[in-house]
Amino acid sequence: MSDILYKLSNITQSYSGKIVLELDSFTIPKGAIIGLAGHNGSGKSTLMRILAFLESPSSGEIIFDDKKIETLETSLRREVTLLTQEPYLLKRTVAGNVAYGLELRGAKNIDNKVRESLNLVGLEPDSFMPRQWFELSGGEAQRVALAARLALNPKVLLLDEPTASLDRESTLLIHDAAVKVREKCGTTLVIVSHDYLWLDDVSDTIFTFAQGHLEY
Repeated sequence: MSDILYKLSNITQSYSGKIVLELDSFTIPKGAIIGLAGHNGSGKSTLMRILAFLESPSSGEIIFDDKKIETLETSLRREVTLLTQEPYLLKRTVAGNVAYGLELRGAKNIDNKVRESLNLVGLEPDSFMPRQWFELSGGEAQRVALAARLALNPKVLLLDEPTASLDRESTLLIHDAAVKVREKCGTTLVIVSHDYLWLDDVSDTIFTFAQGHLEY
């Protein structure tokens, strides 16, 4: 078994004939926390969608967990989950939001998994589980959305600007949750952030993008 989770080779992505991402080679080890930095429009979010198997590149090869990816199979999205900058919560309680994906998968011990995930993101379960989605602050909503993804125990967690517009406490708690889920579950994380100091602190390695190319 390889220690490499993702291996991307000769990747390009084009929209309306314009190349927005061009990577000769890009690898992500299993269990790593990888940071992606760069200005808006540098190709980071495009790469994240490719890594999340939400879109196929225009050309190139992707090997994921020793398997060459030919088509975007639904099963791949059970192993990889993406949290965007603007968290979307269902019009349910916090418990209902965190449990939703588990219910769809027919999981057992859902209540325990909900509690465990809320604890991981620094939200006290007894206090937060009954709360409605509209009773949460921005930082709390982002952490509930993160807890919902952690509950699924994904192989890969992709975080796109997870700390944007959050207070310092929420920023620190998301940092701690990222580290804990890697330690506890062996989850591989890829994080996009403009907060370079935060990104440097949480990541094993940072890659910087500019105009669709990897700088270093």
